[in-house]
Amino acid sequence: MEKTVTAKLNYVHSTPRKTRLVADAIRGLNVNEAQAKLMLSPRKAGLILAKLLRSAVANAENNFKIETAKLFIKEIRVDQGTKTKRWLPRARGSASPLERRTSHVTLVLGVSDKLKAPRFTMPEKPKKKKLSHKDKMAMKEKETAEKKPEIPKERQAAENIKKSGRSGPGFFRKVFQRKSI
Repeated sequence: MEKTVTAKLNYVHSTPRKTRLVADAIRGLNVNEAQAKLMLSPRKAGLILAKLLRSAVANAENNFKIETAKLFIKEIRVDQGTKTKRWLPRARGSASPLERRTSHVTLVLGVSDKLKAPRFTMPEKPKKKKLSHKDKMAMKEKETAEKKPEIPKERQAAENIKKSGRSGPGFFRKVFQRKSI
């Protein structure tokens, strides 16, 4: 019996017709080529299907211990989901209907040993190190120390006075300097 891995994505906010265009482009490809093609796709459905494909590959690796190099897209099906019906007011009190369509996508991965060597490899995202609060504060202090040039004491004192709001034009001066009408 041949192993298959299934992943489903329901209620995608993209019309089935637009999603099928992207799905048809990756049908039958191995996983690496499909990921590369989806990442370069200019359509919104490309990112959605790429995320679904990553989910299916993770299911295969985690649940069935299958290598990514042996996986290919056996079946991808885009069905119509529910439509939300709205209306748009038009001239003379009439209305025109709007249908916001959704899609249900089903992706089935198959396992094959006869696949060609992958032409493309998708680099994995580097995982970010989680910094503690102390490390973050130390980095901020270091950045501010590098950015601030040293200011002479006389100029620094003048800036402190300006910040406190003691000198400089006040509200009344601004109001009474205006030309009267």
